[in-house]
Amino acid sequence: MASIAQRRISSCLLGILFCLMGISLLSCSPPKETIYRKSMVLMDTLVTITVVTDSAEKAEKAIERAFGEVSKLDTLLNFFSEKSELSMVNRNAGLSAVRVSPETMEVLEKAIETSEKTGGAFDVTIGPEISQWNFPLKIKPEDESIKKRLGLVNYKLIQLDKGRSTVYLKKKGMLLDLGGIAKGYAADKAVEELRKNGIRSGIAAVGGEVKTFGRKPDGTAWKVGIKNPRPTGENDEILAMVELNDAAISTSGDYERYFILQGKRFHHILDPKTGFPAQGCQSVSIIAKDGVYTDAFATGVFVLGPEKGIALLERMGFGGLIVDKNGTIHTTAGLKGKIEFTTDH
Repeated sequence: MASIAQRRISSCLLGILFCLMGISLLSCSPPKETIYRKSMVLMDTLVTITVVTDSAEKAEKAIERAFGEVSKLDTLLNFFSEKSELSMVNRNAGLSAVRVSPETMEVLEKAIETSEKTGGAFDVTIGPEISQWNFPLKIKPEDESIKKRLGLVNYKLIQLDKGRSTVYLKKKGMLLDLGGIAKGYAADKAVEELRKNGIRSGIAAVGGEVKTFGRKPDGTAWKVGIKNPRPTGENDEILAMVELNDAAISTSGDYERYFILQGKRFHHILDPKTGFPAQGCQSVSIIAKDGVYTDAFATGVFVLGPEKGIALLERMGFGGLIVDKNGTIHTTAGLKGKIEFTTDH
């Protein structure tokens, strides 16, 4: 699960790289569909909105409204802002329920659903554990401290009251960390906003969480690159390419934030049952209709490991590519023949 420590902007480039192949950005007369793209920093990461339309004015309006939707979610779910709903819920853990917006309620409902489907491998109450780790400074908590906080990690201790629109954390000291689901949710909401504003094709990329809809101007699908977790050189940076049509993709990897201590890799994707980094995978990429699920399940499957992870994805009907701890690649049956590998595997 992503850390509540602030992510560096550059880290968003390490998960998924999306590629727009062979498209001119110049429009001619008479007007024809063109790709327009704009980026800005929101949710502590780089957000890039891409749209296909025949009007620069229409593109600008739609893109700005999509950014506005992501910005709104940032104010609701920002761990670092004392005024955010997330921070208010965390401050009142074990004390009182907090009234929240429909968006916060929805993302928490999706989080609990994913926790149930993954048997707790994904858990947004991981905050007390992840807050102890400092990956930039290579600080590992003491084992005793990790064990001591495990009692605060349990998604079943989140109490949602939809009628009153309130959230209550049943134990004092609990902390919600939405880093493993909020950006995928934001990508979904950005695409919804683009569609409302008349855009029929495009991409919303919130950090490494990518949601596509429609097709490119030439009628082909959007192509997305999956990063190689252990590249050996510049030409080995992309492991595979996959075509997406009205779908989302997310990748969780042990290369995003980590340090090496006494020859062992410690990374930010913690197993909620142990408080230590999960050890079965190098990276997990999930493809599904909604970014909120690809984001969360990428983390959960990483914790579950390749065997249980592939079995779960098959049951869910999601596509998945897993690189296990030994570098072996596992894919769901539905993705076979749809992935173009750029390196030998």
